[in-house]
Amino acid sequence: MKTIFSLASAPGRSGIAVFRLSGPVAGIVLEQLTRRLLPPARVATRVKFHKPGTHDVIDHGLSLWFPGPYSYTGEDVAELHVHGGRAVCDAITGAVLAMPDVRLAEPGEFTRRAFEHGKMDLTEAEAVADLVDAETEAQRRQALRQMEGELGTLYEDWRERLIHSVAHMEAWIDFPDEDLPDDVIAAVRREIKSLGADIGRHLSDGKRGERLREGIHIAIIGNPNVGKSTLLNILAGRNAAIVSGQEGTTRDVIEVALDIGGYPVILSDTAGLREGVGEVEQEGVRRALHRADTADLKIIMFEGQSVGDPVVSALVDGNSLVLYNKMDLGPTGSVEASDCFASLSVSFKTGENVAGMLEALETLVTARFDTGLNPTLTRARHRAALDDCLVALARAGAGSSLELQAEDLRLAVRALGRITGRVDVEGLLDVIFGDFCIGK
Repeated sequence: MKTIFSLASAPGRSGIAVFRLSGPVAGIVLEQLTRRLLPPARVATRVKFHKPGTHDVIDHGLSLWFPGPYSYTGEDVAELHVHGGRAVCDAITGAVLAMPDVRLAEPGEFTRRAFEHGKMDLTEAEAVADLVDAETEAQRRQALRQMEGELGTLYEDWRERLIHSVAHMEAWIDFPDEDLPDDVIAAVRREIKSLGADIGRHLSDGKRGERLREGIHIAIIGNPNVGKSTLLNILAGRNAAIVSGQEGTTRDVIEVALDIGGYPVILSDTAGLREGVGEVEQEGVRRALHRADTADLKIIMFEGQSVGDPVVSALVDGNSLVLYNKMDLGPTGSVEASDCFASLSVSFKTGENVAGMLEALETLVTARFDTGLNPTLTRARHRAALDDCLVALARAGAGSSLELQAEDLRLAVRALGRITGRVDVEGLLDVIFGDFCIGK
């Protein structure tokens, strides 16, 4: 196996650049670059980095040595900390790759080697990528909890419970003449039912973890000229949408990415709902209705004293924040509290109650997507494997043949194992680690 090498810090001009090596010749490369014996393990040591075979000094920096198996990848790992100028980075890269048995790392290859050497399971490896990509506080917290093993521990506990049940059932099948307790099979069936209920509750989470990882979709819905584009610009903090008194200005869905209370939000401004006067506007209305149907949350907007267009009013539900804009023109309408999450009057023209609106929106997002203290599944592949496990458990619980029930339990065990990487995951590895950045 060759030693892999990559820039581990962000590319581009910087004060410090960090390079990483992992593999059997990492120590040899570090000694040749520094012309010194390996430094003490896990101690930053000031060195000069040289071009091999010459007296030229590339840079002054720091070296760190992490002998395997006590390293990130489980292999010998070396880190080079140098100044982050382009010329220095190019010289370091050229010097290292000129040495035998060293090649550039592929995306995610450092973490893949960590998985292959038993340093982490697949859920923890995926969390590393999520932590690198995290843009909001809530994303960071979720990724960190998963990287610390909360999710993998839960799935491994379920897997061990299933393995225990399979062992008991197979013992009953294979050794009928042994003096086994009479309630073995009854206990296994109780465990199947209990575990199925646990997994069912875990799956019925409203996809909070996945939404938190990918972004929560919020659609702004309303008739023309109620202030939808103005609201988008207020929340975005810039003029992301054109604001005009002319009806039908917004004809397509305009999206901006936001951080609301630490949660990642994709906010969509949509065309005003009315009978379109032309083919283009009619298509905009169709897209607005589709976005209202597929959004995780909605901001439903009405104007002033309007009781609301029936088409728009029909879209109000418990995941909606209802806003009555233009309160500066007089009293506004209201929606029954039981019909929506909250109903507020605002004036985007004067700024009245805009702060209250922002607070209500943050409260809505937090209430619907706070993951709480329990581990939350974060990827579609986790959900698919748990669905497979649940189907196998249902068959096992309903089966009449003990042999077929045992086989279904083994299928359930394998489905759980695919999540953490215990069994049958070779085909998944390229997909999972291919999403990583270079150098991780």
